[in-house]
Amino acid sequence: MVNAAALLLQLQLLWLAALSRRVVAFSPQASVPPLLSISDRTNAQVRFESRMSSESTATTTSALHSMVSSWSDLEKQIGVSYLNPVPVPVSIDSVLQPEKPSFSTDQPTLFRERHGWCPYSERVWLTLELLDIPYDTIRIDNTGGPRPSYYSGATTPQMEWPNGKTQGESMDLVYQLDEDYSSYDFQSANSQVRETISKFRSVFPSGARPSSRAAFLFQYSGEPLWKSTFEETLKKTDELLAETKGPFFVGDSLTAADIAWCPFLERYRYQLPCLHEDLNPYDSKLYPHLTAWYNAMDQIPAYACRVKGNASSWRKVLFMAGFGNGGMVPIEIKGNKDNLIQRDKENMSQMNEASDLEIWQAYASTRPYVADTPQAQAAQIICSNRQVILKDTLKRGGDTSTASSSEEELDETMRELVEVLLGNADETSLTNDSRRAVGALVAFLNERMCVPRDMGATPAAVLEHLEWKLQTYN
Repeated sequence: MVNAAALLLQLQLLWLAALSRRVVAFSPQASVPPLLSISDRTNAQVRFESRMSSESTATTTSALHSMVSSWSDLEKQIGVSYLNPVPVPVSIDSVLQPEKPSFSTDQPTLFRERHGWCPYSERVWLTLELLDIPYDTIRIDNTGGPRPSYYSGATTPQMEWPNGKTQGESMDLVYQLDEDYSSYDFQSANSQVRETISKFRSVFPSGARPSSRAAFLFQYSGEPLWKSTFEETLKKTDELLAETKGPFFVGDSLTAADIAWCPFLERYRYQLPCLHEDLNPYDSKLYPHLTAWYNAMDQIPAYACRVKGNASSWRKVLFMAGFGNGGMVPIEIKGNKDNLIQRDKENMSQMNEASDLEIWQAYASTRPYVADTPQAQAAQIICSNRQVILKDTLKRGGDTSTASSSEEELDETMRELVEVLLGNADETSLTNDSRRAVGALVAFLNERMCVPRDMGATPAAVLEHLEWKLQTYN
């Protein structure tokens, strides 16, 4: 876990260390990416030398800024169409932007929970992404924080249709979308699909404390449900999936039944191992049909690339007190915390870049505002949110006396990180100090990031894998 103050301190120590030694420059080789084909002196050393010679300060400073691409140059390299005049979906965080927007009269507007925690919001969000239709999003706080005055709904999700009508209830919205749009057939009227959806309530535990962060996990006392309760739920789910000939709940293709079950099984996949030892829904020996369903869902581009949360984020929310665990973090979770963090680090090394790229390209092919690769998408998000990232890191660093120099260092390190994501550099071409600084920054971002709030699971996996590569490079 990376502390922001520790990150700032590390960057400063790297800067000071660079002043104490002379690094021999190297000649650019053909194999070195073009933007990093420069002297292997650290940027801090260049700044030090420029101060030693006041007559050449302007020239050296100019050379320094040319070593790492500017933000404007990096944005051009990303190559996404959002830099061009194409329609970009509206997505408003109502906590940060409480003013009433102008609602579209051409496309639906989804009101969903702002962090991506609400499983019922996820049902409708996934449906919209699968349909691949234009829609706007307004994210609503469900944790007791401020809500915009124009939002009259008691819960999420809610939909404002182009005709001004407002509607709630997640599966009613799924059925309505299936009826109104023909780009994907969810078979909502199919009797087997409806029957499978209705079985959800009898299969999932009754008497659980309501929670969006931890659905069907805790008793009202705040303690986790019994292990045997979870095992019974997983067993019944596996048996239900065994009744169909395909990997999905009703055959070979995804239907409204999968949409209904998906958010809850997704959370179980990553959160149950946190609660009880040897409890793993993704166990092909104990639950072969459920494991096959997980694998099939991971091949659905709209789900895998944007709507799905990841292991790290779903585990982190369990370390938060309240909203499911009765105001306290159960001892089972606290005691398992180090093991879970270590497991997350081990998962960083497990990335099938070719498979992820293929799924991502299928998702991006109909969305011109999305980057061509998950690496470029992560770079785009960092570029777009760089000021927020700077402020967040400096705020959590807590040392305002070094804010100016730290901001400069962090800005440069962020640009180096984007260079790596765009393929202009990698762990072998960065200097040792830059590699450590970028590694510390990406570790901090991974710790702070919430998936799918901040980005989809696929680009988030890129950052996790990069953290592992930078930490394990010899």
